[in-house]
Amino acid sequence: MSGKPRILVLYYSQTGQLRHIIDNILLDVREELEVTYAPIEPERPYPFPWNPDVFFDAMPETVMHMPTSATLPLPGPVMQAEYDLVIFGHQPWFLNPSQPITAFLQSPSAAVLKGKKVLTVIGARNMWLHAQERVKEQLLKQGAELVGNIALVDNTPNIISTLTVIRWAMKGQKEASRFLPAAGVQERDIQEAQQYGKPILRHLREDTLALLNDELLRMGAVNIKTGLVLLENTGIKNFRKWSKYIAAKGGPGAPERLGRVKQFKNLLIVAIFVLSPITSLIGKIREQVKMKKLKEDVAYFKQLKFEKGRI
Repeated sequence: MSGKPRILVLYYSQTGQLRHIIDNILLDVREELEVTYAPIEPERPYPFPWNPDVFFDAMPETVMHMPTSATLPLPGPVMQAEYDLVIFGHQPWFLNPSQPITAFLQSPSAAVLKGKKVLTVIGARNMWLHAQERVKEQLLKQGAELVGNIALVDNTPNIISTLTVIRWAMKGQKEASRFLPAAGVQERDIQEAQQYGKPILRHLREDTLALLNDELLRMGAVNIKTGLVLLENTGIKNFRKWSKYIAAKGGPGAPERLGRVKQFKNLLIVAIFVLSPITSLIGKIREQVKMKKLKEDVAYFKQLKFEKGRI
């Protein structure tokens, strides 16, 4: 490849964490690349910090892939330029792609992905498998080729990460407090993401991006626990049922559905903080019974192919 490899970075980041992750991935090779950043921007920005009722009211449309705001079109020069690789940064909302990511992938601007090689970068609390499956499906529809994935998650225990993400989302406080650590992906892991930049650059230069994901996996770019596969499978089924139940009472913000939104919120809180020890024990038993299938699922989710209905 002659000249600097050209990379387009498409991403949506409400808190700035995902942009921070991508910046660190490219930190050691930034001067050897021609990088164009194109943030995905909703026409009507989503609130941050969130009001709790507004946050949980966003669940049905997120799960049904019916975003409440379109995204602004990408600038003409971004749409018209040629790129050797697209880095596509996304994060889950309610086990699905965030509404801005879904809106973008359903928009005319998603045509920028046609014929492009794509590396997905995920910043998540802990469960991202279903969101990535939906992104993989949309990339295929756009005629893109997925060549790699990097997934960074919050490695604190499930209940701790739930508390810190709630504090961050509802109060805007990422920093550690008296009893809780900082929210989000650990800064150490974000800094260590620098290691992925040189393999990306090398495969770009050698025109071997088909081999990139295998190298990223050997480096630890994706780690999946079998228990989380089981938990996410259960969660997405429940979210689908609740999304239909709430949406039956009206569209986003409809007063008629607020009661059902509060039911969902309260039951989710009870499930996480009260029933969690019981469900954890049941989950460990189910995990052992289904271990062979779960290991097959883990192997699948680490790779790039898409099989409809896998989760």
